[in-house]
Amino acid sequence: MDGSKNRQISRDSLFVMAEMRLDGEDGEHRIKLRNLSAGGMMGEGTVRVTRGAIISVNIRNIGWTEGTVAWVQENRFGVSFAEEIDPKVARLPTAENNEAVILRRPSGHTATGSLRKI
Repeated sequence: MDGSKNRQISRDSLFVMAEMRLDGEDGEHRIKLRNLSAGGMMGEGTVRVTRGAIISVNIRNIGWTEGTVAWVQENRFGVSFAEEIDPKVARLPTAENNEAVILRRPSGHTATGSLRKI
């Protein structure tokens, strides 16, 4: 898919922590998931990635998901997943606790208040 098609995929902004592995490196990096869709995500963190890098991210309730870094801008980066996921599953409370994920309404939404808890 080209970039214009990717922008048509429904996504919600959110804030949830995740572990990430870079292909060819040992160890894991803690990142913030800023938005998530069936085909990809935006991450934020101090880890240095480059466009085209292969990564795996441990998404809550889904598990390790492989993808390719599509873009990098300062400490944020976009990832295109190798296989689609169900992003709604990542927003469910975890089995360990009943902690919900805070979602932000998509930009341009006119309702008052930009946060909701599910």
